[in-house]
Amino acid sequence: MKNVSTIGLDLAKNVFQVHGAEDDGTPVFNRKLRRSEVMKFFRERPACLVGMEACGSSHYWAREIAKFGHDVRLIPPTYVKAFVKRGKTDAADAEAISEAVTRKTMRFVPIKTADQQAAAMVLKARALLVRQRTQAINALRAHLAELGIIAAGGVAKVEALIAIIRDDEDARLPGPARFALSMLAEQIEALTSQIDELERAIVTEVKRDEDARRLTSIPGVGPIIAATVKALVPDPGGFKSARHFAAWLGLTPRAHSSGGKERLGKISKMGNPEMRSLLVAGATSVLRIARSDAKASPWLKALLARRPFKVAAVALANKMARIIWALLNKGGIYQQPKMPMTSPATAG
Repeated sequence: MKNVSTIGLDLAKNVFQVHGAEDDGTPVFNRKLRRSEVMKFFRERPACLVGMEACGSSHYWAREIAKFGHDVRLIPPTYVKAFVKRGKTDAADAEAISEAVTRKTMRFVPIKTADQQAAAMVLKARALLVRQRTQAINALRAHLAELGIIAAGGVAKVEALIAIIRDDEDARLPGPARFALSMLAEQIEALTSQIDELERAIVTEVKRDEDARRLTSIPGVGPIIAATVKALVPDPGGFKSARHFAAWLGLTPRAHSSGGKERLGKISKMGNPEMRSLLVAGATSVLRIARSDAKASPWLKALLARRPFKVAAVALANKMARIIWALLNKGGIYQQPKMPMTSPATAG
């Protein structure tokens, strides 16, 4: 058997594909493996460089394969696509991974521990329940609106609608409608209880983690955002600067520059959409307070004066992302910038 220095592993549920190559890139083998054969295959191989696309199960396989002494690296699937030669097959994907992992300028995804994955699962479960509750509330509002029953917006106002459904003396609801909508009401209450339970667990964990506690000192960053950053950014030091971190989150303009002409479009929306939406939501809450707060930051006041509200929210989210990177890498807590002193000559 020739000396294999690089292996590209195309992950799947049951049938995996492995591509082996020598130091100079010469292919050695490209074969299929059943799920039960994967561990035995890498256990019997001398230590080498193993590349995989970053996906749901890749962190588990990376941890297990690394136990045999292999250097395992995860590649974003978008960066592998450029190395695929014509058409998409498992063999072509494994070969592309084997080639991409050897590139000196390739960017890799940090391998998460089981605890980090567990923390992310709590956040994802909460996000799923929030979506399900929103769907149930929208359905409840729509059905009642057909009968002329309307309530103010917001989750808190749904209680008034549920009270109407459970009021047997309210003649506006026919019997079949009351029977069906009562089930939606019970589902909304059950989801709300589960969401509250998850949020209490998240807050408790944030209080235990020193880095997460420091992140909550940033205006607009609460326990949910702090926990999301800790779970989804296992290695903040992997970014060269705060600008790289903000760009990874997709909070920077998409570039369409060529021929010396710089063209910037909308934000790129790269990275994790959940984290990006949470930062924008946090920035939105800060801006809403700043509009009516005389003591708000002059930078925020000037930003709101010259830019539309949503554009200002994205700009502030970008700044929050940079502050998060700085606190995680340099330590300390957020300190509000001092207001500039007003000179006697300008005081009126």
